[in-house]
This record gives sequence, structure tokens and C-alpha cells, in this order.
Amino acid sequence: MTPIRVEETGVEPLSLPEMRAYLRLSSDETAEDALIARLITAARAAVEAAGRRLLRPARFRVVLSAWPQLGLLPLPLSPLVAVLRAGRVDTRGGVSEIEAGPIRIGPDPWEAPCLLFGPDLPPLGTASALVEVSAGCGGDGPPVPEPLIQALRLTIADWFENRGDSADGRPRMLPPEATGLAAACRRMRL
Repeated sequence: MTPIRVEETGVEPLSLPEMRAYLRLSSDETAEDALIARLITAARAAVEAAGRRLLRPARFRVVLSAWPQLGLLPLPLSPLVAVLRAGRVDTRGGVSEIEAGPIRIGPDPWEAPCLLFGPDLPPLGTASALVEVSAGCGGDGPPVPEPLIQALRLTIADWFENRGDSADGRPRMLPPEATGLAAACRRMRL
């Protein structure tokens, strides 16, 4: 079971004007705006991977062939914000909505994101279960932690200043300072 990103529902944690100010670009230096906007998106993805946290809200879909036996389904989506929808998917692909009430977020959506399933869910038989959740910082979720915002700033600034300067031809990684900040907020896996 892998969560599928269905839709981005919020804005980037850093705006173009914020990043332009951090880079100390004057108001008439707009030729690099498109590049900076792409760097914001790429750096967010890199910091998300390093910290195992979602820095932008999104909607995800999970499809299950059976309800979890112990009523618990860990998800690699931190922070987990809300259960949006639940349904049964028949063999023809038709979805019949079910009450999402028996499906709820576990007690620690930040460090141990999981879904809890109540005993009163309808049997699936040959159908599959579809659960859609909202996850990520910003929007309805918690704010992005400041260390991760600073990791974004440092990464974007490094990539902006050193574009195309990789000695061995490989893509640039997170700068060491940003790696340390992301590690401080990193969600641990067992």
C-alpha cells in the first residue's frame, strides 16, 4: 500500500517575494524569477525527503484490499491532518461512499502518523477500500517548523548561487547546513 498524491491543496512554504528578499535581489532583477520559483519547488521536495515531513498540504489516496487486521495502518505522511473520504471500490471501479467516522487519525499525527479503523466498517468481500486523507504542513495542518523553512532558504540560495557548478556532473545535494536542520526535524522510522 503506497499513498498516491492526488492533489496539491496549498501553496509553497516560501513565496517568491520572500526568497527574492532572502537572496537580496533588487526589485528590477526579475529575470531569474522563473528559476527561483522552480528552485523553491525542487528544494521543498529535497527537504521533504531529507526530513520525512510534508511541507505543503496535499490530498492522498490509499487503496486497501482488506481492512487492517489490527485496526491500525501506519502511513508515511507526516503530519497527517484529516480523513477526507472513504469508500468501497467494486470490481468495475465504481465507488460507493461509506461513513468515514470509524476511520480516524491516530493519537500522534506528527511522529507516528497512522489511521485507526473501528470494528463497525462494512465488509469488503471482493471490493477494495479507498481512503483519502489530507497531510502536510500549512493549510489546515500545523505550520512548517522554522528549521525546515531555514533549510529551504539555505538550499535554494546554494542552488541559485552554484547552478551548474557540480564538479562531477551529478546534481547538487542539500548543503550541509540544510541537511543538519532537516535532520533535527526528521521523522524516525523503525
